[in-house]
Amino acid sequence: MYEPVERPTVYQLVAERLLHQVRLRRLNPGDSLPPEHELARRYGVGRSSVREALRLLESKGVIRSAGHGSFVVAEYGNALVDSLRFLLTLEAFDLEELYELRKILETEFAALAASRRKEEHLQRMEEAIREMEAGLDSQARYIEADLRFHLTVAEATRNRVGVYVMRAIRDPLHKALASVYHIPGSPQKSMAQHRAILEAVRARDPEEARRRMAEHLGRVQEDVRRVFHPDRAQDAGGG
Repeated sequence: MYEPVERPTVYQLVAERLLHQVRLRRLNPGDSLPPEHELARRYGVGRSSVREALRLLESKGVIRSAGHGSFVVAEYGNALVDSLRFLLTLEAFDLEELYELRKILETEFAALAASRRKEEHLQRMEEAIREMEAGLDSQARYIEADLRFHLTVAEATRNRVGVYVMRAIRDPLHKALASVYHIPGSPQKSMAQHRAILEAVRARDPEEARRRMAEHLGRVQEDVRRVFHPDRAQDAGGG
């Protein structure tokens, strides 16, 4: 019922500072962000913290990559994303519904990604997995990397509506992932399954990518059931 409150990390504070600049219109759509080293100097933090802050803002759709490590402010909002996100905050829904939707969408996203991906998508998926590994002791860092992996799979489809939907369900998905983070072995299983998805996408094998994503989502769904609906969970658990 009551969950411990996590203190914000340095990169989360940097992200909030940059987001504040956007809210105040000191940074506008199309504006380039200062280079990574300059942001590190201004905020008095390490470049790794700046890098994670930029990844977080990119996953939220606040900024977008302009190539070669540079970023620009994205266009403000999107009607579809905002509407879906608003409805999800108003309507009480079961996380079971969320995972039904994920299995419908993300299995096909994985198959499309295998056919349409570019090298940059593979690199970003690889980076997300490495960040999950590095963030095993930090729930916030791990979950942000997990979300970024799935968003990158959607982006690799080059289907903008699919990306919008993934951004819209980001908050309830974050809640679901936070609920299973502390299940022993669950994060490690997710990393291994993400790796299998990546390799199928890399091999341009749509059927294998679809199968691997379905396997992954099914396991995580079972972990979510164990937390929220133990009466529905399979006797064998999620592993």
